[in-house]
Amino acid sequence: MMPLWIPVTLFAATVQAIRFSLQKRLKGIGLSTGGATFSRFFFAAPLAALAAAVLIWAGGQGMPALGARFWAFAVAGGISQILATFFTVALFSQRSFAVGIAFTKTETVQVALFSGLILGDHLTGWGWLAVLLGVAGVILLSHPPRASGETLFNRGTLLGLAAGALFGISAIGYRGATLEIARDDPLLRAALALACVTTFQTLAMGAWLRWREPGEITRVARAWRPTGLVGLAGVVGSFGWFTAFTLENAAYVRSLGQIDLVLSAVISVIWFHERLRLAEVVGMLLLMAGIVLIVEMG
Repeated sequence: MMPLWIPVTLFAATVQAIRFSLQKRLKGIGLSTGGATFSRFFFAAPLAALAAAVLIWAGGQGMPALGARFWAFAVAGGISQILATFFTVALFSQRSFAVGIAFTKTETVQVALFSGLILGDHLTGWGWLAVLLGVAGVILLSHPPRASGETLFNRGTLLGLAAGALFGISAIGYRGATLEIARDDPLLRAALALACVTTFQTLAMGAWLRWREPGEITRVARAWRPTGLVGLAGVVGSFGWFTAFTLENAAYVRSLGQIDLVLSAVISVIWFHERLRLAEVVGMLLLMAGIVLIVEMG
């Protein structure tokens, strides 16, 4: 029987690909990079809080205690995700949608390394092979076309590497936070951690925008239809990720989650009318090989 974390991760990755495509379009309706990033959390926080409250009430055990370690993991993960999302939105204007998302996939190796050091989660030899196949795919995907005159190490590369590193830190923080909640129900643990994180992110990013970009929060609120869809997709996808993190090593979850790259490529071609090169297709095939290996191990 397939472990639960596999379909949960596939669901989360699918919703994430949809959310990134929606978020890219926010740049075209007059929102800044900060505003497009903020929309990810602004509408998600109340939905996550409502889901957590319902699950706590249904469980009948009351609110679990949240200690200092929980908040340390949650805040570290929350700040890292804000910065990673900011870099990813900025990256969309540098390269095509599918390749931009590919840059962020460097997080898998970093998750594997740091989750072993911080959380004691270690990969098997086959696990490392799956991760390295994914990295090889990312290298092919990230190499710019010769005609563009760009080198591999350009502003888009740096933004993508930074986003990948920060997404990796956030994954470790979120898994650590869910493990600190003393409940057996993975859905409750995921919902409560998500509610705490998104509320913190909304307050922190709201304070930043009021200071650095006065009026941007109002513009986000006025564009509630498209930004609300981003928030809804964000909270649904995040709930999937948090649930998967309660069930399995974050490195395996993130490696399998690279399936969203293939979905991003489909969106890139169909929705944004962007073309993929042969190297990018080969890179995606390598990523898929790593994903299949992860599933077989599961």
